[in-house]
Amino acid sequence: MSSATSLTVVSQCNVFPDKKSTLEDLKLSVCDLPMLSCHYIQKGGLFARHPALPVDSLISHLKQSLSQTLSHFPPLAGRFSTDSNGYIYITCNDAGVDFIHATANNISTQDILCPLHVPDCVRGFFAFESTVSYQGHYKPILAVQVTELADGVFIGCSVNHSVADGTSFWNFFNTFSEVSRGIEKISRQPDFSRNSILISEAVLKVPQGGPQVTFNENEPICERIFSFSREAILKLKSKVNDKKWSQKSDNTDVDAVELMGKQSNDTLLQIHSKGKVTAILESWFKNAVLKPQQMESNLSMGEISSFQSLCALLWRAVTRARKLNPSKTTTFRMAVNCRHRLSPKLDTLYFGNAIQSVPTHASAGDVLSRDLHWCAEQLNKTVVAHNDEMVRRFIEDWESNPRCFPLGNLDGASMTMGSSPRFPMYDNDFGWGRPLAVRSGKANKFDGKMSAFPGREGNGTVDLEVVLAPEAMAGIESDHEFMQFVSL
Repeated sequence: MSSATSLTVVSQCNVFPDKKSTLEDLKLSVCDLPMLSCHYIQKGGLFARHPALPVDSLISHLKQSLSQTLSHFPPLAGRFSTDSNGYIYITCNDAGVDFIHATANNISTQDILCPLHVPDCVRGFFAFESTVSYQGHYKPILAVQVTELADGVFIGCSVNHSVADGTSFWNFFNTFSEVSRGIEKISRQPDFSRNSILISEAVLKVPQGGPQVTFNENEPICERIFSFSREAILKLKSKVNDKKWSQKSDNTDVDAVELMGKQSNDTLLQIHSKGKVTAILESWFKNAVLKPQQMESNLSMGEISSFQSLCALLWRAVTRARKLNPSKTTTFRMAVNCRHRLSPKLDTLYFGNAIQSVPTHASAGDVLSRDLHWCAEQLNKTVVAHNDEMVRRFIEDWESNPRCFPLGNLDGASMTMGSSPRFPMYDNDFGWGRPLAVRSGKANKFDGKMSAFPGREGNGTVDLEVVLAPEAMAGIESDHEFMQFVSL
């Protein structure tokens, strides 16, 4: 335990589902298996201290809530097993999960929120540091750590990455908080079906001792959360799409085209805020800046989204900061949700991994000599092209050569964007208020790893968790094109 965090483990125990699982073994899919060499996902929320409940009572309550939640998510309380043919399964055997109660009374919420760079103490708020997902054969698939702070509580979850992607992770976390609030019927029942093209006869041959991470875990890195206001993102998107926007007095300058795209492509968004989005659209149409024929044109040509605009901004800034040779090929990887891209579609709440890492390549010279629109357009083309046919092509490619995903920045010119600003990270109210912030642990972090979070205030704000080599971080922090959009 790092002395810098002065973190003390008070207790550690196993928590079991409050009902026996009846779920059969779940075969790992072509999207699950490549994650066996990745660390466990580590994400959690920083909360104010409960105003009335003593800590011991809070810990007991959270254990009970976790037990009830696990009955809805049997895979999380199971273990991996490998059969004689080499296929790996999640055995839903109710073996239980780890629950850790820790204290770090010398750390306040402001010690986490105020520093420019994410402090090292955050790493201590998560279990299973440096644990590779393959170890789910003999380690719990989930660990929850509740850390008491001087004036708050951090609830951190570590989940095996071969069992869950971001969509699945946040559905579990949201359900955990729902149950803690006393909801009797959960709102988003996970789907555990294993009857899609993702379930394959291909066998991943695992090396002796299991797969290892493919990046240097000890390289010096710097981590910072960059926040972008709704206004800054709209301004950036307008610049990328070469449009003029006039902000309305009733604050309805939301891009209706993008909202419609999100409604059609992101049913998780529909589940959470369908009424809200519809109301915004209705208000927008009443005060529309674009004429109907312009709307029709934009729908057909496919506008570059806010998020793609933001990624392009980051791609340019990091490439500039790395001082790469103009002929060097840079790569910007984005995690793409395949649930709605497959035909037939997977259930929105399909539990497991249903993501593919989609690369966009361009020389450093092109990234820097061409404009922001060009960079965003390259990202947009890649994402738009990732349809059912392309998803299946990725699957066939993997089946021809089953392998773990080579996470990292192996050539010094790569970036990997994970997570999503659409995930309902701030919907987690355990009964005494929403999170003050969302943070992640040390897992899967290397020079060039980026994660997108929604901003706490919602309404189109975005936080980017950026991990870079120290000199590259200093470079983007002094990059005018990038920093002009950052909220300081």
